[in-house]
Amino acid sequence: MTSNEFKKEIRLSGSGGQGLITAGIILARAAVRDKYRVTQTQSYGPESRGGASRADVIISNGDFYFPEATRFDILLCLTQEACDKYSENLKDTGILIADSSFINNITLLDSTIYEIPFTNIISEKLGTPLPANIAALSFLVRKTQVVSETSLKEALKNSIKSAYLDLNNKAMRIGFKLADEYLKV
Repeated sequence: MTSNEFKKEIRLSGSGGQGLITAGIILARAAVRDKYRVTQTQSYGPESRGGASRADVIISNGDFYFPEATRFDILLCLTQEACDKYSENLKDTGILIADSSFINNITLLDSTIYEIPFTNIISEKLGTPLPANIAALSFLVRKTQVVSETSLKEALKNSIKSAYLDLNNKAMRIGFKLADEYLKV
């Protein structure tokens, strides 16, 4: 890879029902809008809700030959189980974003770590935990600039049913605001 090549391996992880597959699809669509080469893969347990769930997104301006993330530049975890299972594959220079509503034990030393109670905040502000995935994804995008916020907004608009779009747009704004507030700390 030359110095101007860009490649990020991202894993979004948690349990079924948290919307991580949807978040992965939205992130991949945003990257396509930004004219990157992208692959998005997903895996979830046999249980549709409550089982392990993950979405991998690789974003690059160059070629890559394996479609799944193996050494993560960015790891988003919404459950303790996901954090325990996948954090060992986070690069030393990587970024961990953890939902501290459910994660209270992180053993990484060298990575950049953001612990935000996304689910608790979204439940309190919006009356439902459902769009916590979008708040976390928006936080990730604002902190890492892996895709443009304009493309993220468009991808969200084109990926969410219209009945839920307003709620998810509010969650996105909350995620952006949390990222801005975290910078000030």
